[in-house]
Amino acid sequence: MLLENKKGIIFGALDERSIAWKVAEKVHEQGGKFVLTNAPIALRMGKINELAEKCGTTVIPADATSMEDLNNLFTQAQEQLGGKLDFVLHSIGMSPNVRKNKAYTDLNHDWFQKTLDISALSFHKTMQVAWDQDAMKDWGSILALTYIAAQEAYPFYSDMADAKATLESIGRSFGYHYGVRNKVRVNTISQSPTVTSAGSGIAGFDKFFNFAEDMSPLGNADADSCADYCVTLFSDMCRYVTMQNLFHDGGYSTTGISSKVMEKWS
Repeated sequence: MLLENKKGIIFGALDERSIAWKVAEKVHEQGGKFVLTNAPIALRMGKINELAEKCGTTVIPADATSMEDLNNLFTQAQEQLGGKLDFVLHSIGMSPNVRKNKAYTDLNHDWFQKTLDISALSFHKTMQVAWDQDAMKDWGSILALTYIAAQEAYPFYSDMADAKATLESIGRSFGYHYGVRNKVRVNTISQSPTVTSAGSGIAGFDKFFNFAEDMSPLGNADADSCADYCVTLFSDMCRYVTMQNLFHDGGYSTTGISSKVMEKWS
């Protein structure tokens, strides 16, 4: 029961394939209490109410790009959970350019700004609201999910790569201030390519998933394993881990070439 008596907010659960969905299940198993949230359009598309019933909690709709919605979310969460929060998971990302197959060299820049707002600036907005409301307990933990395309060139990831780079920078910058004031930890998790509704919508995802599987000594980390990792980072077992981008990818990020990949070219 690593998270017994701990309370938080989980953003982004859509359906059973979502990493946020798996995190919610694992947090529930480990004794944590939480509210679920997603944008109103995602609530209509997904199955989040089923998850809420399973975990004995509620869903509070919130557009993570809206400060008004976020203020309402954090206020209601603290009221329903009975006090300040111990953890927050930011599992949000969307690119209109990727969805509409716009090449990176021909981006719609209005859409690009929307990508940044949804996928990166929402992380800052979330923490700014939590900061202003003094909503986090000392030694709390805030996590966001990211991807290695923030550091390396992955052509198919388009403007989402820029958004993830911004997200990671926000984690470091806000992590410093939150650490000084409240000992709150802020980290990002760079996850393996994972079969989710968002990931599967990227052109060429299947081929890259298989490539990453062959490159990683342990194979791709799945959503369940990522959820386990999130639980440890929410817990008191990682009290001094902050401002880090943590790779959870079976060794992919530090493998130059694998024998499996070499064999395919021999």
